[in-house]
Amino acid sequence: MTAILIQALQFFASLSLLVLIHEFGHFITARMFGMRVDKFYLFFNPWFSLWKRKIGGVEYGIGWVPLGGYVSIYDNREPLYNKEEELNKKLEEAKERLKKAKRANSADIATLEAEVDNLKNEIEAVKQECSTLAPSKDEMRGKPAWQRLIVMIAGVTMNVILAIVIYSGMLFHWGESYYHNDDMVNGYIFNQEAEGFGFKDGDRIVSVNGEPIGNINELMPQLIIVDHDVDVCVLREGVETNFTIPFTELVAARDRDGFKGFFGQNIPFVIQSVELDSAKEAGLMAGDKVVAINNESVTDYITAQPLIEAAANSDATLTIEREGEIIDLIVPISDKGIGVTLPTIAPRQVEYTFWQSIPAGVKRAGKEIKSYWDQIVMMFNPDTKLYKEMGGFISIGSIFPDTWNWYAFWNITALISIILAVMNLLPIPVLDGGHVLFTLWEIITRRKPNEKFLIVLQNIGFWILMALVIYANGSDILRLFQ
Repeated sequence: MTAILIQALQFFASLSLLVLIHEFGHFITARMFGMRVDKFYLFFNPWFSLWKRKIGGVEYGIGWVPLGGYVSIYDNREPLYNKEEELNKKLEEAKERLKKAKRANSADIATLEAEVDNLKNEIEAVKQECSTLAPSKDEMRGKPAWQRLIVMIAGVTMNVILAIVIYSGMLFHWGESYYHNDDMVNGYIFNQEAEGFGFKDGDRIVSVNGEPIGNINELMPQLIIVDHDVDVCVLREGVETNFTIPFTELVAARDRDGFKGFFGQNIPFVIQSVELDSAKEAGLMAGDKVVAINNESVTDYITAQPLIEAAANSDATLTIEREGEIIDLIVPISDKGIGVTLPTIAPRQVEYTFWQSIPAGVKRAGKEIKSYWDQIVMMFNPDTKLYKEMGGFISIGSIFPDTWNWYAFWNITALISIILAVMNLLPIPVLDGGHVLFTLWEIITRRKPNEKFLIVLQNIGFWILMALVIYANGSDILRLFQ
């Protein structure tokens, strides 16, 4: 339970920061262009707010629905919208009374019909007034299109800037640690799924689709986020070997979680030093190569781990190779293992000065934007089945570690900031990208889109967005029961 609470706390803190930064972008640019801002809210507040306070004419508040936030920019048509809403409520009530009167064959039918007609006429009059009311100087629609465009993209821009700041700060504070493909002199070990593709234990990866692999973290995205066959070149026993992984097999592997434990560092089970006295007394020496445990053959340390764990707190027979000779030794194994060290390969560490970290942060943010955009594009290709990977709040929350870790927190927050930026730029009416599209149309054609047409599109966009939210969060819930 504590682990879940820590994950939830990190998710809530990250989401709050991202919403505030996004809405601040809209807020500060609106104020910069002289637009009157009425409200600035973290989270939505239907019916009531958890907290609110008016400062300098702006109502700042915290809502109770954590699905985002909003900045309310003054619109002089707002009183008319409210009046139309009230009249529509009265109209529905009058229609209901009219239905009852007709069922009862009441004498009030004529009066009620007249009331309904009057209310309809009032609503049409309000709509007409709305369409002809000139904008005031301090509202958004009264500003030039280019200023409105800047306000619209400011939220997304702030999300990207935040990601750059976080990545730059992380690189400056922690540096960059990664395993380089060139250092993997013993190659890799692979799971069954990878062996089915054509990989073999000990292979050194040369290239994927003709592109050399440096940072080994680059390998998995090139196998998972694809819409085509993948060509692989490996160095096997000193000879370059090429093979192609069919796209359909990659998709099928992703469906059955075949990429979990796909590959790992090949660590030969050659003892570098003996740390425990019990291991020394049993006869183990530096340079010994363990080839079997309790008569079970082992080829590397990774395959030996389950055998070591199974023999914990007991004596085990270790078959070793020493200067060409095979020797069996009885070695006590504790719950911490045998008590030896192995010649592992250390990750490369790159340090950045303050000024170096900024362009490096920009580069990393750009790389993440491209990666996520590629995923979105491929999601619309049903053959990739990437739509199955869509997740909602549970999926996002679960990527945070169950213990508080500042490096992980900032890294995930930067990634979610990128995701929010890209998602908000999608050309869906009701999202920032939809508003940007309409404003660009206005700038190019020098004509504003029809108001009624925009309202229809925004309603359609709202239901598209709701469908995506329901699908993503519904998929999360279904996965809990699978």
